[in-house]
Amino acid sequence: MTKRYWNITFEEMMEAGVHFGHDTRKWNPRMAPYISTKHKGIHIINLTQTARFLSEACDLVFDAASRGKQFLIVGTKKKAADSVKRAAIRARCHYVNKKWPGGMLTNWYTTETRLRKFRDLIMEQKTGKLTSLPKRDAATLKRQLSHLETYLGGIKYMTGLPDLVIIVDQQEEYTALRECITLGIPTICLIDTNCDPDLADISIPANDDAIASIQLILNKLVFAISEGRSSYIQNF
Repeated sequence: MTKRYWNITFEEMMEAGVHFGHDTRKWNPRMAPYISTKHKGIHIINLTQTARFLSEACDLVFDAASRGKQFLIVGTKKKAADSVKRAAIRARCHYVNKKWPGGMLTNWYTTETRLRKFRDLIMEQKTGKLTSLPKRDAATLKRQLSHLETYLGGIKYMTGLPDLVIIVDQQEEYTALRECITLGIPTICLIDTNCDPDLADISIPANDDAIASIQLILNKLVFAISEGRSSYIQNF
């Protein structure tokens, strides 16, 4: 994997509050190597470690994107949902920003069936077929479509398992992470001081509660993905 310069500065990380961890009483001892000190009852994340692992993650996603690989970004808590959607759309990635559907990846056959139904309903709506149905039937299908759009809208065009998954909050998205581990799908995970750094392939120590921190990490990753995609297109 080629190392590149991703312009990750301490100033921007400090400004985004990336260094603020959780209450010292709510920590995972395995995070000790990623913590520099404590201040007023909270752990302070070592930003040198953050920069190192974020840079490694950017290298990884650049290389994957330059080979045409597909990404899934997962972040379902309120503070992350909008940032996840915007970042994914910007980098043309699939995303889940609402409740994770249990078994979405490990039971891919069922997910694929639901996605086909979803795409069929979209087509029926576009062609006006729904309006020709009895009102009650049309209303039922429109409710189904709305539900599918809410929970599967970010993966509606995903035709197979992703090659790499980016997870915003390890604690919140533990089920998604376990599914990736079971299937051997590489993961990049944003981890706060209450997380286990040994679960993901690359763990980026950072504040997972502040919107600015989440946005900064995602922006760096999707920039690297976009750069990799440009490289992929140019090679054709």
